[in-house]
Amino acid sequence: MQGDQFLLLPGPTPVPERVVRAMNRSMINHRGPEFQEILREVTEGVKKVYHTRHNVLMYPSSGTGMMEAAVANFISPGDKVLAISIGVFGDRFAEIAVNFGARVEKIDFPWGQAADPGVIKNRIEQDKNHEIKAVLITHNDTSTGVFNNIKAVREAMGDHPALLMVDSVSGLAAVELRMDEWRIDVAVSGSQKAFMLPPGLGLMAFNDRALQVHQHNTNHRFYWDVTKGLKYLEKGQTAFTPPIALFYGLQEAVRMMLEEGLDNLLTRHKRYRDMVRGAIKAMGLELFAGDAAASTALTAVYAPENIGSNQIRKEMLEKYNIVLAGGQQSLDNVIFRIGHLGYVRELDLLSVLAALEITLIKLGYNLTPGAGVKKAQEFLLDNY
Repeated sequence: MQGDQFLLLPGPTPVPERVVRAMNRSMINHRGPEFQEILREVTEGVKKVYHTRHNVLMYPSSGTGMMEAAVANFISPGDKVLAISIGVFGDRFAEIAVNFGARVEKIDFPWGQAADPGVIKNRIEQDKNHEIKAVLITHNDTSTGVFNNIKAVREAMGDHPALLMVDSVSGLAAVELRMDEWRIDVAVSGSQKAFMLPPGLGLMAFNDRALQVHQHNTNHRFYWDVTKGLKYLEKGQTAFTPPIALFYGLQEAVRMMLEEGLDNLLTRHKRYRDMVRGAIKAMGLELFAGDAAASTALTAVYAPENIGSNQIRKEMLEKYNIVLAGGQQSLDNVIFRIGHLGYVRELDLLSVLAALEITLIKLGYNLTPGAGVKKAQEFLLDNY
């Protein structure tokens, strides 16, 4: 199949033409006045997306790199850390903290479910001596298609002095997050999700309370050091060579996001989720996550047992040039995942749902052609 792929992954996501054109510009001096102005604009724009007035730094990095940066800057060796996991990426955040010398206590919730703020509240209340220095949690876990209610988790922590550190790599701008209002201390994200950029640029926001903790931090770091980053930011520079083309793209992407309106952006992602979930149910397939905590960034779907998700994904790619994500670890060949974050349109989703129906029927699944597509069309008509 020729032409561009229909990229329906939880990342990387499609890149708009406006962003592609913006990145297709000549290089400039990253220590010069032109880049200084770009960095100033994107820093202020990213702060708006995070809903924060505090500190934002950007690094050439994947989302995992930013999780490591958060740990290296705000958790010291020997610190007691409470890690909340609802999937692969909650486990990863905990593992990074272990590798940097933290004493990690992990609370695991069943995959497909969100973290229970009540359980977190009970554990925090038991910590009478305030031994826990940080709480690590995933905002939106793409391995399961579930998001956590970060506001409720923050409220569950009460006045406990532990830092709340949030992996919002796939959540920011797709799932609501209000950093200052919800008293989030550290939040990290990545370029290849709702920011509609290629992979390679990591974003980290942190408040002054976290910065005070950092000033007494004893962990090893060089590249990730936020003291160094803030010092260079005062001069309108990054501490190390930035991916200039990605900054061109980020400048245009943030402009697009602010033009659409941040609240409208969240509403659009909710509309995509509800449209896809309704269509999947109409096909008679089972959803992995319940409605209450279903992600607006992607939808995880159980494959029919006699077919398996990998065969579905293989047929979709070979016949229609559509890329869906598979299940990870124990969910391999059990679920497939339909991404609908970033630069995705209703017509893209309608096309994918139609192709999915054809694929399922050809693979022997009992389905009335058009059942899911009709449901999606009805949803769009009702929400036009």
